[in-house]
Amino acid sequence: MENETELRVVHQEEQQHREEGEEEAQPQNPPPLRRRFVRYLYVGYFLARWSARTWEFSVALYMIHLWPNSLLLAAIYGAIESGSTAIFGPIVGQWVEGMDYVKVLRLWLLFQNLSYTIAGGAVIKLLLVSDLKSQNLPVFAILVVLTNVAGAIGVLSTLAGTILIERDWAVVMSEGHPPAVLTRMNSVIRGIDLSSKLLSPVITGLIISFVSLKASAITFAAWATITAWVEYWLFIFVYSGVPAIARSNERRILRSRTKQVEGTDAPVSVSIAPGTEEGSTGNPPSRTGIWKILDRVSKSSFVGAWRIYFNQEVVLPGVSLALLFFTVLSFGTLMTATLQWVGIPTYIIGIGRGISATVGLAATFVYPLMQSRLSTLRTGLWSFWSQWSCLLVCVGSIWVKKDKLASYMLMAGVAASRLGLWMFDLSVIQQMQDLVSESDRCVVGGVQNSLQSALDLMAYLLGIIVSNPKVNKNCTLHF
Repeated sequence: MENETELRVVHQEEQQHREEGEEEAQPQNPPPLRRRFVRYLYVGYFLARWSARTWEFSVALYMIHLWPNSLLLAAIYGAIESGSTAIFGPIVGQWVEGMDYVKVLRLWLLFQNLSYTIAGGAVIKLLLVSDLKSQNLPVFAILVVLTNVAGAIGVLSTLAGTILIERDWAVVMSEGHPPAVLTRMNSVIRGIDLSSKLLSPVITGLIISFVSLKASAITFAAWATITAWVEYWLFIFVYSGVPAIARSNERRILRSRTKQVEGTDAPVSVSIAPGTEEGSTGNPPSRTGIWKILDRVSKSSFVGAWRIYFNQEVVLPGVSLALLFFTVLSFGTLMTATLQWVGIPTYIIGIGRGISATVGLAATFVYPLMQSRLSTLRTGLWSFWSQWSCLLVCVGSIWVKKDKLASYMLMAGVAASRLGLWMFDLSVIQQMQDLVSESDRCVVGGVQNSLQSALDLMAYLLGIIVSNPKVNKNCTLHF
């Protein structure tokens, strides 16, 4: 009896150990996403995007007001903004990847809001003295340059925040959850951006119409100053309340330290170029200097970021998305100014812009439904062909002899194509989130924005070359 009792006890203990081992072996479900922190993330992102979208819309009005009947200043600003992103975008992505989250938040919000405040202050000074260009041309030029430089820094800072929130935090917060969670977060984040793009011009337009252009610049500068503190508090609250973000931060710090150690301990290899041995004539010193420069360029962080990008599986979808930015078929500065010159009433242009943004906003609701029934890739393909079909209306406007009718066809085609455009944008972003490794996510995001800005820059360069609205009309309607 005693032996049977001992055997029974041993059997129970072994069974208990096996059950405990099975529980440990089973993957633990991630903690549920607390809606409060997700809301804080959305609100902070909304405040940041509102500032960026308000400046994007307002700066064109400021520049056109300072130099009437010409797109030159507006096109120059757009070229500087796009050029700075094209050049420094990959570096910004690497910078975001190499720092811990708290430092990125501080520098992003500090530089973005400080730059926008300085740019707004420079614009206020330009608007207060209506004939400053004729009175004191050097001061006018300095203020215009300050506005361009501060705006470009603000856009680069905004890019850092966009990479952090869209490409990193959204993925980290949805890790371990069903794919529909990430799809939903991507759609909401894109919806916030498009809502800001829709509403901020309306609010700014009301201030300009019922108060003044100066009041809009003062309001923008005050907004950038006040919201910086609110944004920082909201994002810090999300960082402190979501354990997955803290763990991701620890991993990125460890990767950064590992890279530093590898760079310090790497053996130095000395290679002797042909013809440089002692006693040989060798190549001239100038050729050696050129090779040294090329070697440094090839090892630079800029080239390294592009090398990482082109090694990704999603490089072709990324390039396809970037190619869509080389166009004037959008309600941007060039198309808006040209439509106004043709004779389309301002309120009609505003309605068209609003309809375009609303159609784009609808894409954030349609995309999750299609993605859940189809794959991300098939949804992207459908979106691309949908956009292309709508743009055929714009092509058809070429053969319409009446300018106003052609303009209305152009506006209708562009507005309808926004559904496919933004769904394609969402599909490419989600493919990058799914297929790009955590260590390369921010770098790839920076290069992607750089490539898009480079192609956007080409359109602005065309605007500088063809700054006369009369000539620009033909370019827009026949692009």
